[in-house]
Amino acid sequence: MPLYRRKPFPLVEKPKDLKPQELVFQVRFTKEIFRDYSEYLKRINLYRKRVWTCKATGKVNLTYEEALVSEKEAAERIQNFPKDLVAPVLREVQFSMLTLRDLANSIAAKLQGPFSEGAILYGKKDGRLHRCKIVKVSEEADKTHYEVAWLGSDNKVIGKALLKGEDLTGKKLPFTRAVLKSFIKDSTYRSFPWVLHDSLVKKHGISTSPPEELKSKISIQDGLVVSNRKRKRSDNEKNTVESNENGFVHRKGNEKPEAQAVKYPIDDLLVQPSEEDQYLTERPSPCRDFYVPMECVGNLLMVWDFCTSFGRLLSLSPFSLGDFENAICHKDSNPSLIVESYSALLRLLMKDNGDFSMAIENKKRKPKITAITWTEYLCDFVETSCALKLSTHVSTIKRGHYGLLNINVKLEIFRELVDQVLATDIVREKLDEHIEEHHALASTRRDEALEEGKKRREEKGRRKAETDVKEVAVEHRLKSAASNHNELNGLISEKRNGISPQNLSSGDSESERGIVLEKNANKLKDDNASIEDTSNPSRKALKLMKVDIKEAIETKNTAQRKEYLEREMEKRIVRTNPLGKDRNCNRYWFFRREGKLFVESTDSMLWGYYETKEELDALIGSLNPKGERERALKKQLKKNYNKINLELQKRSKEAAHRIAMEEEAVLRRSTRVRAPPRENPAFAFLKYVNKWKEL
Repeated sequence: MPLYRRKPFPLVEKPKDLKPQELVFQVRFTKEIFRDYSEYLKRINLYRKRVWTCKATGKVNLTYEEALVSEKEAAERIQNFPKDLVAPVLREVQFSMLTLRDLANSIAAKLQGPFSEGAILYGKKDGRLHRCKIVKVSEEADKTHYEVAWLGSDNKVIGKALLKGEDLTGKKLPFTRAVLKSFIKDSTYRSFPWVLHDSLVKKHGISTSPPEELKSKISIQDGLVVSNRKRKRSDNEKNTVESNENGFVHRKGNEKPEAQAVKYPIDDLLVQPSEEDQYLTERPSPCRDFYVPMECVGNLLMVWDFCTSFGRLLSLSPFSLGDFENAICHKDSNPSLIVESYSALLRLLMKDNGDFSMAIENKKRKPKITAITWTEYLCDFVETSCALKLSTHVSTIKRGHYGLLNINVKLEIFRELVDQVLATDIVREKLDEHIEEHHALASTRRDEALEEGKKRREEKGRRKAETDVKEVAVEHRLKSAASNHNELNGLISEKRNGISPQNLSSGDSESERGIVLEKNANKLKDDNASIEDTSNPSRKALKLMKVDIKEAIETKNTAQRKEYLEREMEKRIVRTNPLGKDRNCNRYWFFRREGKLFVESTDSMLWGYYETKEELDALIGSLNPKGERERALKKQLKKNYNKINLELQKRSKEAAHRIAMEEEAVLRRSTRVRAPPRENPAFAFLKYVNKWKEL
């Protein structure tokens, strides 16, 4: 069973008075039964923590289930070890003080058997193994030398030599040293010294009493071998140290409590203040000057993001968030931005065979929505598709007073309309198309990265090969100049060193042939893959998309290709996801078309935003990487820093230009020159024109 804090962990006993009809909670892999869900959840969470140790291999930082799997695999490896060698190997392992490598080598040498006179085996000669026969064994001090006779193909002696033991190889083992090392680790629960599991000791009758030289260093405690030094230290600590459940060690006397080491990152709310916090900057307060009520900002952002993201599908040209917010708050008239937005959404909803489309047909409405009739279609939608609380505002809209509706009502209608449009087949098909194109672009980007890495490796290999050839050539010339041999000897020397021109040219030709063969194999593989892909339409379409993308970026350099792929992937929007969360679970949003970094509270009732580079830098500097959420958020902000900063600077320039225009308008009014209200930047939303409108 897995160990908890290196100690056996008892399982919960089965309730004695359990009834057959009683509903209980059972842990799948331990078969433990709980009546109380909170107790069951507490135990499951404990099993999921990486605090468990595999009893067989000693692996740490595992979940309970991973430790069970590790123990099972270790048992299988032990079962596959040769049966006749298990006991001898285990006897050598028990209480050994050698390192794993030395222990494996020692056992392998003993299993191969001692080298005696008359034994036929293999010895090293000129870097290769040759059959030989031991003629004489001579032992001098701690070294043993073997006089061997080299055997030919007909077992005739062709020469003699004096070899060391490491130069001789006996019978081949039925397993590798790696398998032997794995077997040793799986069979023991500790090293230095190595101690076998109780089950193996009992099964093979191996002694459990340590040797005399180890009795002073180790002892048996609770059936396990422990170090006397560790036990003495733990006994001393028991008298001076008490540990509480909060992870603090309280010492008796006047000593201060000592905190245990914490492995970061952890949950942000568990991060305690420390001296390192002085390096964190003060988090800036987000700006909250919205025109709409604070509880409506979420709906405002959602509707605006959908309309601008799917503008081509809606035939609705993009507009800024500020213009949309001003148009929603405008009461004097119906701005064209609001009219065009409603018309675009309603037009797409009419193309779908839903309840709204049926209601339009029953009322025999004209298929074209105009600036005059748009309120009729809006009333039809509110009556057929919206909740009852919104239907009470139909009379106000019919009287032509849409602008007098409360802002939260306007945004509720917009949100309901966007939800209905999102459920249509047209939008779903567009989303599927975006997903496929996004996959094709991502696949192309991966191919580009792999190709770039391959080129770098080939260039590095080519340079290394050129350097090696030059070094060998220089070394050969120096050797030739130093020797006074004749030309024939020089040629022989070149051939021995393997650097003759013929060899070099043949090597080059062989490498060229290898490259050609590799290219042919890759081409054949691609052809086979293309044949298989033809049977799968989606794969075929994906392949065609990749071909089109590669043709589009073929003439661009590496940086331009990367930029192009990133830009095209951003265009294929599927949904907008938050960048991350901070310590208090506030979500951070960045929209590509708005130069602001938005902050949303956990209940979505409080919003704010950052709009300057200084605020962005201060925010990044205030995030504590010890917490899981803030570490992930900091990583995302740094990853998208250039993109966010570019949009922030762009918006700052636009804001400066707008302020300059407002000051100019004030100056003109002060000189009694009346400026038309539509030229004021604050009323720019009134000049909106839908450039993508269907004619």
